[in-house]
Amino acid sequence: MRVFVTGATGHIGSAVVSELLDAGHQVVGLARSDRSAAALKAAGAEAHRGSLDDLDTLHEAAATADGVIHLAFKHDFSDYQGAVTADLRAVQTIGAALEGSGKPFVVTSGTLMLAFVLPPGQLGTEADVAAPPVPRIEAENTAIALSESGVRSSVVRLPPSVHSSLDLHGFVPRLIETAREKGVSAYIADGANRWPAVHTLDAARLFRLALEKAPAGTRLHGTADEGVPFREIAETIGRHIGVPTAGITREEADAHFGFLGTMASLDNPTSSSRTQELLAWRPERPGLIADIEAGHYFDTEDNAS
Repeated sequence: MRVFVTGATGHIGSAVVSELLDAGHQVVGLARSDRSAAALKAAGAEAHRGSLDDLDTLHEAAATADGVIHLAFKHDFSDYQGAVTADLRAVQTIGAALEGSGKPFVVTSGTLMLAFVLPPGQLGTEADVAAPPVPRIEAENTAIALSESGVRSSVVRLPPSVHSSLDLHGFVPRLIETAREKGVSAYIADGANRWPAVHTLDAARLFRLALEKAPAGTRLHGTADEGVPFREIAETIGRHIGVPTAGITREEADAHFGFLGTMASLDNPTSSSRTQELLAWRPERPGLIADIEAGHYFDTEDNAS
């Protein structure tokens, strides 16, 4: 297929582009800058200049593709609602371009939204759904609804930690940076709340499989670790950078973690059993703790700064 990919030069997007190219697909990536365009061309993909705000550009690129994977999101937590609105408009625009075509459209969402709607401790599944005001849920539900308009739409819910040596600016690097700045690797309360996780390369393979064969209207879970206790994450980080590990109260979390304060407190155990059965997807790479223990998060200039 000729596949249009937004977010194609990001952490996960760059891995998805490589996965698609290795599988024989052609890739056209959305590029906001000359640097991004050059990176795409170096990888063997084409560049389509534009941004999430260029709706005409998104429509044009989607209409001329055989399928679309939407990974881009404005990670601007100073205007999170603006980022959410831009994401929804992008999904609507791409969906309109694909309407009635039967082409695949894979949209990115997150498992953390389930923590807002499920009873405490309940394992989240692909069958669980949410509604506003849960963050980002309108884009997910819009994507699923496109299946009724002749689009083979699917949603990949990613966990809060998509980890690997490619992860230079995600939540794990942020936790490491915070622990260095504060002199303590913290968890909230007893730290028993769990985060699911997946390796970047396993996630990339799931996006390819979703593009190739996910049934219309399918919610998929890209989780390998169903739930790693946050305290274990904090202890592993603290040991590697040589700072103590300690619990803090929920009231102290926002001052300590910044925008991660709420997310660091959420319990989000999440299953991918149905996804694995449906698409024959099996996570093969190291789990979160093993990947942190490998050391790459601590030995690069990007993660040390």
